[in-house]
Amino acid sequence: MTRTETFTDAAFAFAVTLLVVSIDAVPGTHEELLVAISGIPAFAMSFGILFMFWYGHWNWSRRYGLEDLFSITLSFSLVFTVLCYVYPLKYVASVFVQWVTGDRLSVGGKIETVDQLYQLFGIYSVGFSAMCLILLMLYIHAWRLRDKLHLNPVESLITRAELGSWALLLTIGLLATGFGFLAPHHPLTMPGWAYVLLPVIMPIYGYMVGRRIKEKKRVHMPADQSQGGINQVP
Repeated sequence: MTRTETFTDAAFAFAVTLLVVSIDAVPGTHEELLVAISGIPAFAMSFGILFMFWYGHWNWSRRYGLEDLFSITLSFSLVFTVLCYVYPLKYVASVFVQWVTGDRLSVGGKIETVDQLYQLFGIYSVGFSAMCLILLMLYIHAWRLRDKLHLNPVESLITRAELGSWALLLTIGLLATGFGFLAPHHPLTMPGWAYVLLPVIMPIYGYMVGRRIKEKKRVHMPADQSQGGINQVP
């Protein structure tokens, strides 16, 4: 574990704290308790997205252990971005939960015009895209140092798979950003539609690369061979 990883973990923990704090004190009345409880679905959604980015950086840190100046700069850029991104994330999650539940779970998010909705998604998507770009650059950096890191064929394939994964996420984020700021307002250009693609594209991509990794392991990693390195990380 590097000091950069430790600092990044602490920053993500602080971001989660900012997500969960919705009132200034512990609920003192029944109404305040209900308000706090109504925020749980939005918190869970926000928490899941933050976990995706944290897990991406954690995987990268444990696989490669890089702590050069470029890696530190990118990791600190990720910390800066996540702390700026946390409130747009919480607001979008609150608006989404409020819309899905027909205003039954209202936790403060409110959109009054279509212009505000597009602008909100545009701001959110800028943060989403920036974090995907930083993680993509971290994996590109590791790929450039693959000879120095002595990556075997399986580890090289895993690295390329991660590159493709974050490139797909970045593409979706940029598409949503373009819809939010540039597209004419129309039901078909709603920025949220871009994120609907993720539950379809990412499992298909994961299945395809998973099969390739298993095939590569059968060829290059015999059953009686001791397996070390990044392929031990799920």
